[in-house]
Amino acid sequence: MNIRKSAYAALLLTFLYGCSDAGYLPYAAHALGSAELQSIVGEASARNSVPPALASAIVMAESGGNPSAVSPAGAQGLMQLMPGTAATYHVFNPFDARANVDGGTRYLHDLLARYGNNVTLAVAAYNAGPAAVDSYHGVPPYAETRAYVERVLNAYRSY
Repeated sequence: MNIRKSAYAALLLTFLYGCSDAGYLPYAAHALGSAELQSIVGEASARNSVPPALASAIVMAESGGNPSAVSPAGAQGLMQLMPGTAATYHVFNPFDARANVDGGTRYLHDLLARYGNNVTLAVAAYNAGPAAVDSYHGVPPYAETRAYVERVLNAYRSY
């Protein structure tokens, strides 16, 4: 299945799941307790060999801990997965907190591996995409990305 069809399938399943009693509706208020969020992040981080403090810092920078968050660009859930990334990592309901964090930490693991465990480059790629990091041979000169990297790294160090 090509990426376009896969992304469409993920979007369709997200819509269908979101309309069920078990799913979360986009834009609907939904809160997780701090302990539950930390448990979800801790389990996914351990399973995917990602520092839990780094995953937590990304969750807070991306969604502020809101599993129903949707960005203007279309990123969804706690780790703000774009539909194509969600499809790649088999996250069929990005508003399911466990599935979203599992997919996001798998993606983060792959970025850390790609950049030789260079956290700065992995975080920049999480925000701007690996193509931008590769093109600029480092953190892209985008103000948004530079501020994001600084915010995530400061939070990561403080956990």
